[in-house]
Amino acid sequence: MNISKAIGASMNLRSKKELIEDFVEAVNADVDVTGAWEEYVKQKKEEDLTTIIKEEKLKPEETRKFIDSAFRDGVVRTTGTDIDKILPPMSRFGGGGNRTYKKMTVIEKIQTFFERYIGL
Repeated sequence: MNISKAIGASMNLRSKKELIEDFVEAVNADVDVTGAWEEYVKQKKEEDLTTIIKEEKLKPEETRKFIDSAFRDGVVRTTGTDIDKILPPMSRFGGGGNRTYKKMTVIEKIQTFFERYIGL
């Protein structure tokens, strides 16, 4: 069975497909695969999170705490004030649609990020 079929057959691995395939292409037979995988995932996770923070102009420290809590709890909490704490300063008045749109965009990106790295 090839890797793509195995990934496609597993609901848990589908969100991680690109990550796994990129790693397989980069690794060679002379490498400690387990150690290399852990380092690869750690590096890619940091790169992806940094990209989200920069693209969405999120508060870096608060965002990292939010993500750490999500992985610790096993779920991204999108209700309450935690998500608002990571958003960039925006007017709550006179442009509320923009804030709502921004919040939805950030939640979607964080959820995708979370699904990609949960369990790794």
